Amino acid sequence: MSETPTVRKIHVPLGDRAYDILIGPGLIGSAAQEIAARLTGRRMAVVTDENVAPLYLQPLMESLAQAGIEAVSAILPAGEKTKSFEHLVPVCETILGARIERNDAVIALGGGVIGDLTGFAAGIARRGSRFIQIPTSLLAQVDSSVGGKTGINSPHGKNLIGVFHQPDLVLADTDVLDTLSPREFRAGYAEVAKYGLIDKPDFFAWLEANWQAVFAGGAARIEAIALSCQAKADVVVADERENGRRALLNLGHTFGHALEAATAYDGARLVHGEGVAIGMVLAHAFSARMNLASPDVTARVEAHLRTVGLPTRMSEIPGRLPAAEVLMDAIAQDKKVKGGKLTFILTRGLGEAFVANDVPTSAVLSFLAENHPDRAA
Repeated sequence: MSETPTVRKIHVPLGDRAYDILIGPGLIGSAAQEIAARLTGRRMAVVTDENVAPLYLQPLMESLAQAGIEAVSAILPAGEKTKSFEHLVPVCETILGARIERNDAVIALGGGVIGDLTGFAAGIARRGSRFIQIPTSLLAQVDSSVGGKTGINSPHGKNLIGVFHQPDLVLADTDVLDTLSPREFRAGYAEVAKYGLIDKPDFFAWLEANWQAVFAGGAARIEAIALSCQAKADVVVADERENGRRALLNLGHTFGHALEAATAYDGARLVHGEGVAIGMVLAHAFSARMNLASPDVTARVEAHLRTVGLPTRMSEIPGRLPAAEVLMDAIAQDKKVKGGKLTFILTRGLGEAFVANDVPTSAVLSFLAENHPDRAA
């Protein structure tokens, strides 16, 4: 399928690992054409989950079959807990059983969980198989499907086991977002807002003015996704292995990952994007506490995220949270303590995020205690 005005293409120029991100409606139905234009293989393994399979697996398999591509599929349970060794093993066995060869590919059809797990499996099966992302959630379309980070969770923390394995193609079909629940869409929107808060204040201001159109769909939604993917692609090209600038993409994630671990990755209590939303507010508030940014910036960020329906405070997470010291342990595992200090993504203002390599653990612990729902009145 040639590019049309309704399909945006973002090219990620990583040398021999370069790939395209296509964004627009109807891309699942034309997936085989796009794949065949880039890969000569005739065998695919598709990995999806129980929520996505009834909606999109058959159209994808039919598209592949019509193009003469033989495909097998694996359907996994939905949810964050699927990102585990327990489910990694059968996905690897599916890939090996499908006899995937050098020009064949493994396809992830699903949200961030499926993309991360499948990408990890593709990265290690046969010491690296070709990999295609077909993200079906907003969060996956603007974040986890782009950049090559793959992995699974551990009791020690989120995404601690994995590899860098770039996809060969990303197909972001915007039609599928119409089937997301409002909660899932809002969670993905947190990652969209993140790009504005990192270094694109004009984009954040555009979102403040146009978020309802983004939620409604159409051109504004495609524009927001394309701008987000371009922002991430630019960072990935500059720092593929997260030796420096790419760490900025973790804005809000250090706090957010700790909250996810504290809720045992229970999606009924907290999903990833909600943790990121709370985490971004905490990162701005902590920056203000450290006299790096104005409290007015925190208020603006919190106001917008709350307006779109996202949680912005730890007290909004259902159920009790563990003590601040336990949250601090999760943060230390997520970003490793060096000499008693942590690396955090902080900010000097709206869209002025930076990597802070010398944040005292004592300051973070005190801040967590002050913001903990169980703090003394």
